[in-house]
Amino acid sequence: MNALDAWLMLLRAPGLGPAGLRDQLTRHGGAIEDVLATLLRCSTTMPDETRRWLQQPDRGRLAADAAWLAEPGHRLLCCTDEDFPPLLASIPQPPAALFVVGDASLLLHPQVAIVGARAASLGGRAHARAFARELGLAGFTITSGMADGIDGAAHVAALEAGLPTLAVIGTGPDRVYPRKHHALTRRIAAQGALVSEFPPGTPARSDHFPRRNRLLAGLSLGLLVVEAGVRSGSLISARLAAEQGREVFALPGSIHNPLARGCHQLIRDGARLVETAHEIVEVLAPAAVAMGHELASRLDALPATPRGVVAPLDPAGQALLDALGDGPVALDELASSTGQAVATLSSALLMLELDGRVEALPGNRYQRLPG
Repeated sequence: MNALDAWLMLLRAPGLGPAGLRDQLTRHGGAIEDVLATLLRCSTTMPDETRRWLQQPDRGRLAADAAWLAEPGHRLLCCTDEDFPPLLASIPQPPAALFVVGDASLLLHPQVAIVGARAASLGGRAHARAFARELGLAGFTITSGMADGIDGAAHVAALEAGLPTLAVIGTGPDRVYPRKHHALTRRIAAQGALVSEFPPGTPARSDHFPRRNRLLAGLSLGLLVVEAGVRSGSLISARLAAEQGREVFALPGSIHNPLARGCHQLIRDGARLVETAHEIVEVLAPAAVAMGHELASRLDALPATPRGVVAPLDPAGQALLDALGDGPVALDELASSTGQAVATLSSALLMLELDGRVEALPGNRYQRLPG
């Protein structure tokens, strides 16, 4: 049995779970085949449901999982892979693996999560769109949960600006929830990525969404709550983000708006009150730069760029550096000289800044650094 088959079999083993699988991997030096072989030898000491699965797994289901992964753009991102998101590795109850549709390298980009009420007001949706667009143009990948309301508005705003977006979902990667988001799912898969801890075929269940929320918070450097009631699931995401050491931001609202009360509660509890996207960028920029340097060091230490990871400097990045020349250049001038959209340039420039190749200057100008 090869490594992929072993992963699929163990990810579906009832009673094992991410924590149990990660513990076994630690004991066996990260070799998934050794983990499976050991568990098969010691199956008599396992819970009954785990033992039955290991001895007689559902071969049809495993074959369907393998067939799904064989499709273009589908990936099983394992915690033993070099390009597994380091931010997720450090959260409580980290996942053992993620099913990804789209560009898995986006999970390594600096992200801001935007969440809020499903039954959001028109004003709340407008705020979500504005913040998503501005944060995306500043170089952050927008992450959300693809729910109705604020989540969907944030995803759509990023897509319409020509920017990538990540959707962390509470179903299998082949399911769409809510059903109305079939078109949005396709757009995100084409322009960003869908991320799930659950294997293909897993339906929506209420207990899946708190688990999804810990990943959404864990992938991001900070989390913005736009609108939320006092019993909103968004407050769970905010609590998880705070417990993981992430920055939590909240938009204030009218005292007469019940969807502002959750945000006001977060602010009373220590979340940062923000009115502009620039305030978020100022807070998160140092963490984004530090994250970029850490990732660059990890990539430099690898013998080759692993699958799904963009090299620290590709031909497009080199062409952008060449276009910068030797002196400060305004973003608008750079867009004119290169023919690229401002949104595309903003994202590329942030990645070059994180890599220590470009410096951002006042007045929306950039300068190439020596070296």
